[in-house]
Parts: sequence; structure tokens; C-alpha cells
Amino acid sequence: MADTCVNQDGCHSEEESSVAEETMFSMADMFLLSLIVGLLTYWFFFRKKKEETIEFKVQTTVASSSSRESSFVEKMKKTGKNIVVFYGSQTGTGEEFANRLAKDAHRYGMRGMSADPEEFEMVDLGRLKDIENSLAVFCMATYGEGDPTDNAQDFYDWLQEADVDLSGLNFAVFGLGNKTYEHFNAMGKYVDKRLEELGAERIFELGMGDDDGNLEEDFITWREQFWPAVCEHFGVEATGEESSIRQYELVVHTDENMNKVYTGEMGRLKSYEIQKPPFDAKNPFLGNVTVNRKLNQGGERHLMHLELDITGSKIRYESGDHVAVYPANESSIVNKLGELLGVDLDTVISLNNLDEESNKKHPFPCPTTYRTALTYYLDVTNPPRTNVLYELAQYATDPKEQETLRKMASSSSDGKALYLNWVLEARRNIVAILEDIPSLRPPLDHLCELLPRLQARYYSIASSSKVHSNSIHICAVVVEYETNGHKSSVPMYVRKSQFRLPFKPTTPVIMIGPGTGIAPFVGFIQEREWLKQQGKEVGETVLYYGCRHEHEDYLYKEELGKFHKDGVLTQLHVAFSRDQEEKVYVQHLLKKNKENMWKLINEENAHIYVCGDARYMARDVQNTFYDIVEEYGKMDHSQAVDYIKKLMTKGRYSQDVWS
Repeated sequence: MADTCVNQDGCHSEEESSVAEETMFSMADMFLLSLIVGLLTYWFFFRKKKEETIEFKVQTTVASSSSRESSFVEKMKKTGKNIVVFYGSQTGTGEEFANRLAKDAHRYGMRGMSADPEEFEMVDLGRLKDIENSLAVFCMATYGEGDPTDNAQDFYDWLQEADVDLSGLNFAVFGLGNKTYEHFNAMGKYVDKRLEELGAERIFELGMGDDDGNLEEDFITWREQFWPAVCEHFGVEATGEESSIRQYELVVHTDENMNKVYTGEMGRLKSYEIQKPPFDAKNPFLGNVTVNRKLNQGGERHLMHLELDITGSKIRYESGDHVAVYPANESSIVNKLGELLGVDLDTVISLNNLDEESNKKHPFPCPTTYRTALTYYLDVTNPPRTNVLYELAQYATDPKEQETLRKMASSSSDGKALYLNWVLEARRNIVAILEDIPSLRPPLDHLCELLPRLQARYYSIASSSKVHSNSIHICAVVVEYETNGHKSSVPMYVRKSQFRLPFKPTTPVIMIGPGTGIAPFVGFIQEREWLKQQGKEVGETVLYYGCRHEHEDYLYKEELGKFHKDGVLTQLHVAFSRDQEEKVYVQHLLKKNKENMWKLINEENAHIYVCGDARYMARDVQNTFYDIVEEYGKMDHSQAVDYIKKLMTKGRYSQDVWS
């Protein structure tokens, strides 16, 4: 084009020097020349673009074929596996159960692998039948109000939209749930039902674990019936091998560069020294604790208000979201473990997966020290599960103590009762067990392999980002972190929630939150106050709060009083359950104001929010609303239940509850 332009410029200067030559070029000639130039330009550029596009498509195809690492079927073929156990896990239990089932497979002459559905193309389920005697097992936890866990969200979305033929796929599902929640085991039920709808064959009934009861016992009971069903289906027999099989091997580093050793980071090495957004579970932000004050004036529990500084983090949150905080184990417990097992806790180690093809190279970030692993990565405070006791039993040198450990890990009724009484109800952690069973002294590296990962703790955020854009407030039951005059920092990230204020500020809200259930409502009220200050019209803001004693554990008493006085909180109803002979709870106050409640719900389209204990409070509150709807809506009980269910479906009855 440059040459053509120069030529055009040359022609133009010749026009000015000779009129005779100008007559040689008629308008038709100029048009024709322009057309030729245009065609040449089009050919030169667009032909080239076309060629580049073809090349690009070829590259895309190549990239696609090389991404077969995301195919669990190819991986199984490569490693000789025929059983894959997928897990949907929020707190690590689903993953733990999946690992146990995958490990079980060798006892039946099979080879299993556990898999995170987030890491693989789940459309490959249709190809699993290409592997002989193949089976897909799903350990699916339900999060919150019937939702999938974070790592199973994409799989859930795919299942909803999938239009595939899964005939030939053998499957089984074990669900992890909690009966105190409205949608008990919703994810397990959905996966089980949907796979069958798509043509897959269920080889064993859906298992439904209940964390409100004894989840471990539910899993063991299901598992002991599951494997015989697998054997029958595939015509195989147990090999009788009951020996412990290590998943990881210990490597001790004697000359490791300490700059390459993990000191508590969840993902990237040195991520706590050089912080880079975005921040999430594998890359938490270190938030400085700027405020740590006690909320209650008396009582047995310590209820604290914490404020975490998030300045410069680019973390955004909404009222109702959750903040996840990574805890640390007390140094006294960690030191005791080292003392009992006679190990130098500052030894630098790695636990490397013996299966080189596994996506999970280590059980926690490695290399690290035993001290770091036991402080930041492993759960040493909760009672260990039966599989841990079973694996550890081999190290008890006293035959009677070994027998006791094996008995507790068995599925016999006596064994289950002993485990329930001696471990669960007594809240015996691994340190207490080692102290009470003197002959049990396992290698610390095997113990580190067996202990579950220390999980983040979730708290409802007790602030509004409209008012506190650079800090996140928490209402916590226990003091996790003490400032002691200097700044302490905690690894944290924000988890989005569906617990949201109505889109229209004029919509009335009814908030019910006893105890620490008040937390998200402090944020809600702050936001409604901010909206009023912006000149927006704000609807009725009603709070039902409950605690034991007015002068002991009335949380945020001054703040709530001021909100009420200023008219932001239009109604404040507080139930003090133990300040009188007869106990008074939030549901009793709801009944006292039932006519007003019905008016707000039925006539003014109010949104209802319930936060706190799922086992009793949330259920009792829901039953109270059934009664109100029955009485004032002139409905029978089943109609009232349907009415409330519809409010839930429309997002007008929301719960943020725990057991």
C-alpha cells in the first residue's frame, strides 16, 4: 500500500506540471484504477487474514487434543484404574470419604482413584464404559440450603443442562448432609436421580449421611454393604488383604533451602510475604485484626467482635456474605504431639504421593516442617475418624490396646458404641488418645498422612461494605486471635452468599437472629441506614433477637438501641430466655405479633431472614410462620406449608443456619 500511495502522490504532482497529461486520465480511468488498487489491497490483506485464521484453528485443535490431562478416563486407562470416586466437598469430609473408598478398591482386586470434579471434564462419564468393570462413585456433600459445594458447582450445572446418553455407566452415590437443614442431602439425591435419568445404572442404593447424628457411622454402615454389592455386580471376590497401604512416602530434607519451605501458606510459596489478588481459598489475604473486643458481659462463653483490615486487597463483599478464616492449632498441643512421639518438630519433610500420576502430589503444601504441618495444615483438635484408628492400630505394641482400636474401627454394634462413647462423646483428640493408649506410638509421618486437613471456619459478616469498605467485621464465639498490643493477622477470604437484602430498599424485611445469628443483620441494618442517608426511602426494618440474659449476653446492645432510636430499626423485639421462670424465645415474640407479621408478609411482600441454630430455632421459627399463615391466611396446614415453600422459592424466605 505504501508504494501505491507514493505512486498516487507522484501522479498528483505531474497533474500540476502538465495539463496535457491530465487529459490522458478520464474519470472512468481513475475509477478503474481505484478499483484495481482496492482489489489488490483486499487480496493482499484479507487473503493473509484468512490464512492466519486457518492456522489459528489448527492450533486450537492441537491445544484441545493436548488437554487430555483433563480427561479422567484417559488417566484411568494410563494408570490401570477402573474405579473413580468423585467428591463434592466443602469442609474436607467428602474428599476424605472418597479417598477411603478409592483405597478400599485394592481389597477386591480393583484399582481406584479419587477425583475432584472441578479438575476434570465430566462429559467423559459417557466414555467410562470403555474401561472394563468400571464404576463411578460420588461422595457429594450438600452446602447450605441445598446447594452444591464450591468444587461441585460446575458438575451440578453440567448435570442440569446435559443431554447425554450415560447408558453403560455404573454408579453409586453417598451423600453427606444434615437433617436439621430444610434440604437434607439435596445434592446427593439430585446426582443419584439425574444420573439414572441420563441412562446410567445404579449398582447400589443412595447412602445418606447425617452430620446431625453420626456421619462416620452412616458412612461405615453404607460402605460395608456397598462393597459386597460391587463384588456381586462384577463377579469378583475380596482378596482378604487388610494390610495398611501407604499413599505417601516420607522424604526428609537435611539441606533444604529454607526459602523454599512452606511456613503455613495454602497455595503459592511465599504468598503471605508477597500478596497478590484475587484472594480465595488457595490464596487467602492476611487481614490485620484491628479490633478485638468482648461483646458479652458474663456467662460461660466468650463472644467477640473482630474487625479485619482489608485495605488494598481489592476484596469486595456484600452484606450477608461469609468470611472464611484459617485457624491455627495451639502450640501446646503441637508440642505435646512431638514430645509423645519423640520427634524433632523442626525437621523439614515432604510427603510425596506414591502414585506419580495423581493430581494430588502431597497431602498438604511441601516441603514443610512437622511443626508447620501440625500447626496450620492438619486437624489435631477434633476426634479422629475410625479409619485413622484402624490404620494406627498396627503400631500399638500391647495386643489388648491394638484389639480395642480395631474394635472401635469395626462395623460391629459393640465397636460403634465404644467409638461413640470413648471417642466422640468424650471429644478425645489424637493427643488424648496417644496419652490414654501408652503402647500406641505411630511414626509421625504416617499420622500426618492420616489426619484430615485443618479447614477454614466460616462466619457471617457483621458489617456492610457501603459503610465499612476497608474492613470486615465478625461476631465469633471463641477468641481465635489476641492482639496483645500488637497487630496480628489472619489468613482469610470471602465466600459469596445468597443471603441478600431485597433489591428494592422500600421492601420490608423481617430478621430473626438469636445469639451470634445477629451477625449478618448488623450489616443489613448498617446498609439500610446508609440508604436512608442517601435520601432513599427505606421500608420497615424489623428485628427479632434472642439471648439468655439481658445483662450478660445481649450482643450489640448499644448499637441496636441507637439504630432503633434513630428509626432505622423500626421494630426491635428481644427475647431473654432465662431472665424469667418461663423461657421466652424469638418464636414466642413472633406469635405475639402474628397479625403484624401477616400484614407485612401478605400485603407488603416482606422478606424473611433467619440466621442461627438449625436444629431447634430455625425449625421452631418456621413452624410459627406455618401457624401464622394458617390462622390469618385461612389455610389448612399443608396449604400453609406450601405458602412458605413458595416464599423460599421466590427468595423471600432465606436461611443462613448451622447445627
